[in-house]
Amino acid sequence: MNDTGKPQILLVDDEPMITRTLEAVLRMDGNLECIAVNRPAEGLDLLKSDRFDVILSDFIMPELDGLEFLRQARRIQPEASRILLTGYADKESAIRSINEIGLYQYIEKPWDNRQLLMILRNAAERASLLRRLNNSAGSDRELRQQIWKMLI
Repeated sequence: MNDTGKPQILLVDDEPMITRTLEAVLRMDGNLECIAVNRPAEGLDLLKSDRFDVILSDFIMPELDGLEFLRQARRIQPEASRILLTGYADKESAIRSINEIGLYQYIEKPWDNRQLLMILRNAAERASLLRRLNNSAGSDRELRQQIWKMLI
């Protein structure tokens, strides 16, 4: 979470129309903050300087594909939830991605705004719980109960 107390989302897509649309959806919701970039290299730079709860990346990008971007993002911010957005319904790639880079979710374009917001909120909650778990020093009973509730 950032200074506003809202979960911070990093959006990476080489198509400015997509990032503008996603930014508008998140702005209308009002519960999530986001930074959108159109170049994966810029996204990696942001990950080195700012903390994000969720990283949402396009799959096919000219500079660096979404899988490699999220693989590198995982090394920089392992607790952030990683989501792949794609216009290609390749279930085999989705399964491989989930296994290889610990993908939280795989979303196909076009997306449903309500479903996307629910996924982003849940992904942000997951990141928050992981951070709290890593920072807890003994009083983790309450945290384990919260994680349990989230998983069931």
